[in-house]
Amino acid sequence: MELPGNLVAWAITRHDLIRDLLSDPRVSRDFRAHWPDHDRVGHDWPLATLVFLESFLNRYGEEHRRLRRKVTPAFTPGRIRRMEDTVRVRARALVADIAAAEPGQEVDLRAALARPLTMGVICELFGVPEDLRERLGTAMDAVVDTTAEPEEVLAQQGELLACLELLAEHKRAHPAEDLTGDLIRPGDGEPLPHRDLIGTLLLMIGAGYETTVNLIANAVHSLLTNPEYRDRLAEGSLAAEEVVEESLRLDPPAKYVPLRYAVEDIDLGEVLIRKGEPILVAFGGPGRDPDLHPERPDAFDPDREAKEHLAFGHGAHYCVGAHLGRMEARVALEELFGALPDLALTEDGREPDRIPSFFINGPLRVPAVPHPTG
Repeated sequence: MELPGNLVAWAITRHDLIRDLLSDPRVSRDFRAHWPDHDRVGHDWPLATLVFLESFLNRYGEEHRRLRRKVTPAFTPGRIRRMEDTVRVRARALVADIAAAEPGQEVDLRAALARPLTMGVICELFGVPEDLRERLGTAMDAVVDTTAEPEEVLAQQGELLACLELLAEHKRAHPAEDLTGDLIRPGDGEPLPHRDLIGTLLLMIGAGYETTVNLIANAVHSLLTNPEYRDRLAEGSLAAEEVVEESLRLDPPAKYVPLRYAVEDIDLGEVLIRKGEPILVAFGGPGRDPDLHPERPDAFDPDREAKEHLAFGHGAHYCVGAHLGRMEARVALEELFGALPDLALTEDGREPDRIPSFFINGPLRVPAVPHPTG
């Protein structure tokens, strides 16, 4: 397929092939080592933010493993379980504000719940000061817009990097027990070079924020367009975990995380991916693959027994924040529909406008009425 910038890549959509390639050592994310044509595009390219990111995301082999080990201890299942009470208190307060709406009054659930809940959680984890949070969130939202013109791309990147530089400066001046502090003063080994520090902050805050906002927004929208499941969740006969997994299968928040490259020629039988050619994995494809889910793969059905997907990736680059994202989404659904069982869309049947992004899959708004009058 042709990417922005007139670059051509192999698009991989099938579940079995994606699993194979994501665990294949002949596939790399290191653009410097394994993509000889990377200098054909500049940093004003709409995909540059992720493709040229200086972090463990775009490293290969032992270097990737060494850098990734610096962040994984913060996202173990045990640590995530200990965070749940705090996340629930935050979600409950946001839902209380939504519930205060007048009968018939519209509320955008993305703006009122998904975004502030997720931004609050990720900023607490990384010690982002209060006066920088909204600016950082706005910058993150802007940089995933892959329809922007080159001058906009550079401006968006500049604003986001400025926010992250301010965060790093703040944490050096005000050390604390948070993930930014851990990255600045690692317990063992060499400290991260500054460019890797900024790149890792961009990756971890951006991924933890954007993907979870859209996981929550997608799950809420699916429930509101399928009120029989909304009712069952509210009454307790459907578990929020099942809704979250079905949303990850049907509408994963990350569409693509470009790019990967062939370390050597990869013969797939009918297709030969030659050394150095870019590969684009469609993370939205596997959950709807009819070979994996032959029964109504495009339907929202939290009751389906098998909900296998690759929404968090696979292999060495499996998302370190998967446990956190799942927990936040589950808590958001439990609190929202536990308090507002009659919540209803205001534009019933209309497909919402989507975020203008190659990376992210989610609705721009989720307009709903907490207290319907009809």
